Amino acid sequence: MSSITIRNLGDTVKHNLRVRAALHGRSMEDEARTILRNAVEQDAPSGAALVQRIRARFAALGDVDLLQPPREAMREPPELPTGHAPDSA
Repeated sequence: MSSITIRNLGDTVKHNLRVRAALHGRSMEDEARTILRNAVEQDAPSGAALVQRIRARFAALGDVDLLQPPREAMREPPELPTGHAPDSA
């Protein structure tokens, strides 16, 4: 397990964390762990959520119809010489 140290935590934040931990019957450290774990899990978008967010961001621009280039007939494959193996020197 990893550990971190959080410096410059204001007195009010520390007090509120202590109160919140007591309300949940946890230590301050366990309460901080729970808060961090929940915050990180909520912010991690799933693939579907990411697609929805991208669509929502660009929805105001409208749809874009791209022209498809015309297809051409396939060209004939080149004829290769037969019967002579390359020298391996």
